[in-house]
Amino acid sequence: MRSWNRFGTLTLPAMALIAVVGCGSGNSTPPPATAGYTIGGAVLGLSGAGLVLQDNGGNNLTVSASATSYAFTFAGSIPTGGASYAITELSDPAGQACTIANPIGTAAANVTNVDISCTNLAAVTYTISGTVTGLKGPELILQDDLGINDDDLLPVNGNGTFTFVDPVASGGAYSVTVLTQPTGRNCAVANGSGIAVANVTNVSVVCVGEWIWMGGSKILGSNGGQPGVYGTLGSAASSNIPGGREQTLSWTDASGNAWLFGGYGEDSTGVGFGGELNDLWKFDQKLGTNGEWTWMGGSNVVPPSQTFGAAGQSGVYGTQGTASPTNDPGGREQISSWIDASANIWLFGGEGIDVNGVTGELSDLWKFDPTLGTMGEWTWMGGSSAVGTSFGGQSGVYGTLQMPASTNIPGGRYGSISWIDASGNFWLFSGNGIDSTGTLGFLNDLWEYSPSATGDTGEWTWMGGSNTVGSTGGQSGVYGTRGTPASTNIPGGRDAAVSWTDALGNVWLFGGLGADSTGTQGFLNDLWRYTPGATGQTGEWTWMGGSSTLPQAYAGPAGVYGTLGTPASANIPGGRFSASSWIDGSGNLWLFGGDGFDSTGAQGYLNDLWEYTPSATGDAGQWTWIGGSNAVGRSGGQVGVYGTLGTAASTNDPGGRFGAVSWIDASGNLWFFGGDGYDSTGAQGYLNDLWEFEP
Repeated sequence: MRSWNRFGTLTLPAMALIAVVGCGSGNSTPPPATAGYTIGGAVLGLSGAGLVLQDNGGNNLTVSASATSYAFTFAGSIPTGGASYAITELSDPAGQACTIANPIGTAAANVTNVDISCTNLAAVTYTISGTVTGLKGPELILQDDLGINDDDLLPVNGNGTFTFVDPVASGGAYSVTVLTQPTGRNCAVANGSGIAVANVTNVSVVCVGEWIWMGGSKILGSNGGQPGVYGTLGSAASSNIPGGREQTLSWTDASGNAWLFGGYGEDSTGVGFGGELNDLWKFDQKLGTNGEWTWMGGSNVVPPSQTFGAAGQSGVYGTQGTASPTNDPGGREQISSWIDASANIWLFGGEGIDVNGVTGELSDLWKFDPTLGTMGEWTWMGGSSAVGTSFGGQSGVYGTLQMPASTNIPGGRYGSISWIDASGNFWLFSGNGIDSTGTLGFLNDLWEYSPSATGDTGEWTWMGGSNTVGSTGGQSGVYGTRGTPASTNIPGGRDAAVSWTDALGNVWLFGGLGADSTGTQGFLNDLWRYTPGATGQTGEWTWMGGSSTLPQAYAGPAGVYGTLGTPASANIPGGRFSASSWIDGSGNLWLFGGDGFDSTGAQGYLNDLWEYTPSATGDAGQWTWIGGSNAVGRSGGQVGVYGTLGTAASTNDPGGRFGAVSWIDASGNLWFFGGDGYDSTGAQGYLNDLWEFEP
């Protein structure tokens, strides 16, 4: 510890010099000049540079270490006759503290006993610590790469906080990395390096699952898509696989089996460049090594186009309200769907083929009951069996706002979002389709469908939004104030957005291809929440995040990715449509890929993986970039890295794509299939690869 006089100086009255005058006969001789006194002493234990001494607040003397004991003397001298001195420190040497013995006095001779004793300070060190999230077992080993012994290796066996055993010296560098990845998880470090000027507590290690290529081909066929292997109708086989496709409908049944219907892609022949499919598949992951597919219905061949439009199977409608094993919806893509309390799947519209083989925006309503017949049966429940002549789709019949009617029907459309409320009513919002005037464009109308209690056709109710697409071909959004619900708020018209329902029954919507607040059309990245109203009443929309305006027509906002694995309020995926999504057991949204904009503002097929965690207080949550690339790459989409079939690896990554179909298994793992995207060679087309991911 420093002595009491480190910061103060004791000043004593200076003695006046008295001139000595000789007496005599008038002649005098001045006395000889009197020499001043020097001030000095010894420095003991000095080992570092930086010690500066002062006498009486000035006359600085820098003392450098050169020996165990070092004698010093201030330059100059003070007058004889009792002048005072006061020795203080202007600065300590590096890493040491010094005390002064005999610092003040009145010089009656040369002063040599001002002794400076320096001792080393205790070394200043700081701990390196942080948190681990997403870990599901042992085997994670972290390392401070700048350490030199085994104490800098830190095994971590669970989520929570961690601290390295060895601290880091003040001003020293640290660099935390993953030395050993845990089995089946991929951990990334954020805030892992820097200079320690205090205890470090913000190192973040986020662990996520690893991708596993579970089936299908990693290389596209010669026509830009893999043909399907259908096998025998109703029989599972390890060799069966649906053909490459995009914008398919999927759902899971009570036994955990995944079902696929339709989409645009390849049939069993692989001839041509795809068409509107109406084949029905079931996937049972418990069969075989990696699960097995069963062709359950529909056609394995896409006939050529019968009229101007896409190739695809015509619909077989039968009698409205009557199930039949011969009924089959026509080939189609971007279909809206619901699952009722009896585990029946309902579907509405999509872009596809009507009863006459005409391509257009469909407005038909179907129900599939898997318990009927040998392999389930379809029932045409409502809407038109023909697309009509008005811009390729039936016009909407809206009736009176919030008034159900048997004549009401949404116009033909594709790419709507849909959900089911607590009372079992079906809801439908937006899509690209036909409004009440017969005009095609981006819709933002909100509909409710109440199934009949007796099993016949229910009734549609127009609940909100506009019944026209507007003068620009898409209704503008009314955003209001971010985070504030209002009855006047409404997202702009759009298709192929991502949606999900949270534990409170609120519906969330992200992105899509549509119109912003000015009516400009492009790739959106806005985030909305819809809070349902009381029975029979429209709820309220809240703009929760993302941009309300597009940079220009047919463009989209760039993504703000931040640091891999680190949530931040500024993070936001770029504008996109037809991304894949799912909800984990904690209610967080996971988002993968889509056609959109990367961190540089380049457009292409994305393979980025995001997690959105809603706020517990109801305000905007945070996005976290979890994996994949923040750039689409030079070819317009990242190439797929497949690894070994059935084997997880941290290097595995599906290629960039849009329109992949996804579902969640009983363990909460994501499965997704196909899409329009990039294979392992960088070729682009209709994929039929099957992937599993454990969040």
